This record gives sequence, C-alpha cells and structure tokens, in this order.
Amino acid sequence: MNRKAWLAIAVAVFLPLVFYAVASRYNVEMPRRYYPDSVVTKIKNGKEVSDTLWHQVANLSLQNQLGEQVSLDQENGKVFIVDFFFTHCASICPVLTHNMRKLQDALKIRNEVKRVDTTFVRFLSLTVDPLRDSVPVIKKYADKYGVNPEVWWMLTGPKKTIYDFALNELKLGLQDSVSVDSDFVHTDYVALLDKDRVVRGYYHGTDTVEMARLAEDIVFIMLEKDKRRKSIFTELRPLMIPFAIVILGTIGAVVYFSRKQKKREYI
Repeated sequence: MNRKAWLAIAVAVFLPLVFYAVASRYNVEMPRRYYPDSVVTKIKNGKEVSDTLWHQVANLSLQNQLGEQVSLDQENGKVFIVDFFFTHCASICPVLTHNMRKLQDALKIRNEVKRVDTTFVRFLSLTVDPLRDSVPVIKKYADKYGVNPEVWWMLTGPKKTIYDFALNELKLGLQDSVSVDSDFVHTDYVALLDKDRVVRGYYHGTDTVEMARLAEDIVFIMLEKDKRRKSIFTELRPLMIPFAIVILGTIGAVVYFSRKQKKREYI
C-alpha cells in the first residue's frame, strides 16, 4: 500500500479523534453564576437531573448620552458590562471611567487585529446622581473620556429606576455593603452579565488587575456553549466506538488485500 493510501487512512481515523480529544481537554471552567432563583428537578434518560434557574436581570430603559431612549431588551443576546458613576465625582469615578475606556479600546484593537467579533459587548454606565446629570451633562462627560456611543451607553433617568436596578437586580449591596445603600451608590464595582442577563462576575473597576480578569471572562463567555444546544461531540460520542471498529476493520482489509496482491505479483 502506498504512502498516500496510508495517509488517507490515518487522517480518516485520527482527525475526528483528535478534534474530540481537544474539545474535551479544553473544556475550561467558565465564570460562575450568581443568585439562583430556584432548582428544577426532572427525569432525563431515566435519571433524576437537577437544573438551576438563575436570577435574570430585568429590563432597564433609560436615556443615553445622545438623548435616545434605550433598553436592555433591544440589545438581546449581548454581554453587558455595567458600572455606576456621577459626573462631579472627584475620587473613584475618573479612574473607573478611564479603565472602562481602556477596556473599550482594547476590545476594538482585538477586533481589528485578531478579527474577533466584539459587537456582542455593550458597556453601560449609570449615573447615581441623575438630578444633576442630565443628557447634555453626561454627553460632555462622555466626550471628555472618549466614550464610543456605538458600544458604550452612559445613562440617566429616574433615580428610583436606577437604584432599583443597582440594588434589586444587580444586588450590588450584597457585594459592597459599605459603599452601596438606598440613599447613595458610590462603588467601583463593575458587573458582568451574560447574554441571558445572568450576573457572572463583579470586579473592582479601579484595579487594573481586576479589569484584566474581566477582559478574560468576557472572552470565556463569548466562547461558552449554549446548554440548550447539543454539542456535535455529545451527539457523536455514542458513535465513537462503532466508528473506530469500522475504521480499524477497513485498515485490516486494506492491508490484507494489499499483501495478497503483492504475492500474486511475485508469482
């Protein structure tokens, strides 16, 4: 049997197995989910399986720096990066906004250089002092820090709406009880929501190491498999042993008839 035939057989046998092994080997642990709402138990393939229903952040509708009424629902399927600020803050807010800007630019560079689709990310910065921070005020602040409205909304609106979102949906008070209460939210925490609007992480936005971890988690979530869709490897797993048997049998047959043919040539 010539080299090309052996190469074709090797590719047919080992390529699917290699892909399967790589997919299994690099099934990395994803960022954890926060706040289970309930646990549902059901029977699957004759076995009792428990499935956790996680808290999904409710819709939010506010005005962005361009004066547009925008909502989370219109960005369905996107990952959200959420922080809180106010324009006359002279302590943590400038650092927080600067670091968010660096992340915005880093994702843009990654998109251009490595051709990674970053349109699935939406930055949200909510003012905690909406009485002062009108649309023109946050527009000026956004321009100062180089905020790109195509990927980053700076939002203002009713104080109750913003504070309900921070306290009851993102549950910031559970993470930062010192700087977050119903009277005033003044925290450097940045929240990460996945495409189902489930909280997947909290990060100190004034800490560059924490923001680097946030950037990594964004990539992990981008690569995360949708549990509602079956992996091709999961579907093929029951066929792997029969597949291997058929291939090995084919190799054996090819080798046998190849040797038989050579014997005839010598006779």
